[in-house]
Amino acid sequence: MADTVSPDFALDQGDEGSVLRISGDWTVATVQEVDEALRDLAPGRPLRLDVTNLGRFDTAGAFVLDRTLRAAMPGTEDTAEIIGDHVAARSLIAQVHAVSTPAPPTPVRPGGLMAMLERTGEGFLKIVTEAIATLAFLGETLVTCARLLLRPWKLRWTSIVAVMEEAGLDALPIIAFLSFFVGMVVAFIGATTLSDFDLQIYTVELIGYSELREFGVVLTGIVLAGRTNSSFTAQIGTMKMRQEIDAMQTLGLKPMEVLVAPRIIAMVIMTPVLAFVATLAGIAGGIMVGWLSLDINPGVFIERLRTSVPLDQFWVGMSKAPVFGFVCALIACRQGLNVGGSVQSLGRATTTSVVQALFAIIVLDAMFAIFYMEMGI
Repeated sequence: MADTVSPDFALDQGDEGSVLRISGDWTVATVQEVDEALRDLAPGRPLRLDVTNLGRFDTAGAFVLDRTLRAAMPGTEDTAEIIGDHVAARSLIAQVHAVSTPAPPTPVRPGGLMAMLERTGEGFLKIVTEAIATLAFLGETLVTCARLLLRPWKLRWTSIVAVMEEAGLDALPIIAFLSFFVGMVVAFIGATTLSDFDLQIYTVELIGYSELREFGVVLTGIVLAGRTNSSFTAQIGTMKMRQEIDAMQTLGLKPMEVLVAPRIIAMVIMTPVLAFVATLAGIAGGIMVGWLSLDINPGVFIERLRTSVPLDQFWVGMSKAPVFGFVCALIACRQGLNVGGSVQSLGRATTTSVVQALFAIIVLDAMFAIFYMEMGI
């Protein structure tokens, strides 16, 4: 094998333009010697390439030269004029040029007041567009579920029961566990604060109102937003990526009836059950703290809870549960159907699903609180 000749170049500038004269071997083993120097080359005039003295040549050298020629003549897709004869230079540079698409330059975000107002307007339009799309999907979902409920023989009971088990029964342990310790924390905080006034006994009322009205159902919704939403979005999104939904439509099946409606119905049924278990677990945590730290007998705790906390507080909390379950399933299914053909879109949709569900639960809980306050409940 002949000895390797180091690559070299010279830029000749004349009245008719600039000529880049190259010599030596431009291969993957040698091209790094001139790579940095070529990056700094900016003739700013029409550039021709002289390959008369070019030695060995491969695609690595062709890529470096094509990049240099593109930088010298921005805005044009034509290859530069090549001077001289070489067995491979013209064909290799043409092939590399055909498949090399330069990355677009990173846009520079302008500063100032107008730029800030422009970004604010774009963000507002995105929010409005997302809200309109969500309302449209909500309407389609309500129509589909109503149509299926009026014709129950068309419901896919196997899918509904499977989702009830996966998203409902399988979530019972974690919801009960978390709610139990949240009840203990609330009882400890209440007992510590009320002890300054010798009113530790009112910890019972604190636990009753907070768990029955808020913590039980809100904690259930938060767990569902993190656990069930990500699961639903990933399941439907994976089917979308594999084109299973397109195949389903080809067979005459409607994704809204096969994928969305069973999940919506199952979550509306199971969320009150989960909220009920979470409420009982939270009260059990309060009873544990009252028994061990406040010397409140469990029987006394339960009797005072029954007489001091009205039953309507329980129904206030339970009334929120189906709504939270419906919203979580709605957002999860919509984001799953929005997944594109890439893994990045699946991850982005899953993250968006969880964030939107958490946001919706907090906002809806605040709206429920305002509504019941105005109703005097």
